[in-house]
Amino acid sequence: MNLFDNTEVAFSLKTDSQLERAYFLFRMIQNEPMVRIGTAVTNFALKAHLPVEGLIRSTVFDHFCGGVTEVDCMPVIDKMYDEGNVYSILDYSVEGKAEEASFDHAFNKTVEVIKFCEEKKSIPYIVFKPTGFGRFALYQKISEKKVLTAAEKEEWNRVVERYHKICSLAKEKNVPVLIDAEESWMQDAADWLIEDLMEKYNTEKAVVFNTLQMYRHDRMAYLKQLHQKAHQKGFHIGMKVVRGAYMEKERERAEEKGYPSPICENKKATDDNYDSAIRYMMEHQKMALFAGTHNEKSSYLLMDLAKNYNIEKDDKRLWFGQLYGMSDHISFNLAKEGYNVAKYLPFGPVRDVMPYLIRRAEENTSVAGQTSRELNLLKTERKRRKLS
Repeated sequence: MNLFDNTEVAFSLKTDSQLERAYFLFRMIQNEPMVRIGTAVTNFALKAHLPVEGLIRSTVFDHFCGGVTEVDCMPVIDKMYDEGNVYSILDYSVEGKAEEASFDHAFNKTVEVIKFCEEKKSIPYIVFKPTGFGRFALYQKISEKKVLTAAEKEEWNRVVERYHKICSLAKEKNVPVLIDAEESWMQDAADWLIEDLMEKYNTEKAVVFNTLQMYRHDRMAYLKQLHQKAHQKGFHIGMKVVRGAYMEKERERAEEKGYPSPICENKKATDDNYDSAIRYMMEHQKMALFAGTHNEKSSYLLMDLAKNYNIEKDDKRLWFGQLYGMSDHISFNLAKEGYNVAKYLPFGPVRDVMPYLIRRAEENTSVAGQTSRELNLLKTERKRRKLS
């Protein structure tokens, strides 16, 4: 039997009504026109301040998010950890507004979460987005190697200071940091900064993790180049490896601006690229891997690689990660086998988290096979419960 077919383990934490809600949601998400209409109606309702937050909260929000605040997330975190042996990563999923007050707020929120993690064994990492701490256009200008004005230099110094303060505190509290990746045309600036942070804070082990989006065909070369640098300077590499989240936008921009698309030509090339990255990382010492994947084949490959390189299932240099509300068949079955597994648990005010939720729905609609796999598993579990 395929390990990931065990629906009793996959959905053991869901009540019958939560199972029905999940089934209903994925049926809706499977319908592309429905997702488009739902998105437009939701955006309109929120802008018009119509009283829809309760409805959103009881359906899509509670399925994909942990709560409104960190404390609000605790029942979900405790239940997953105590009953499913699955860890949580608190992800403050409020989309950044391009102003200093917003960046300071995101910074302060991240500090709060680090202190929160220190007390909770069930929260092994903290996470933040580069654009949570600084303006997109500023990262873009640095990535394009354009000259900054005096005011922009000062602004960038504040961004760098936020990163250093977070990484320094994280090292002190022994809570590693996952830094998300964003669009390719601003990513170089984030990469350069994160490399400096790795050099400073990853001297004994990986505390600072960058993110590789493997739907970019240049990321394998980047990983090898970073490995050479780490070898020369004596630091550990921490990487979250994902397939990626901005494909349509990347292709459209490349076409519009007339440069070659940074995205792999098809799904198979992306899958091969992803698997090459995890193979490379497992082959080399002084690397810590957080594999963000909803792909069963890549999960099996990683299990085989761990066995081949004599890496224990609970070695803290190897983690599997999935988003809350998705791929429970992977998360809970891997955890039952004894692997380190963490769910990304988004939280924040309902209204502010909506852009994140809309992106989730759109991604699920566009990933061929993902939603139908979820639906089939939910159907199987509904049938199993009726029979038992």
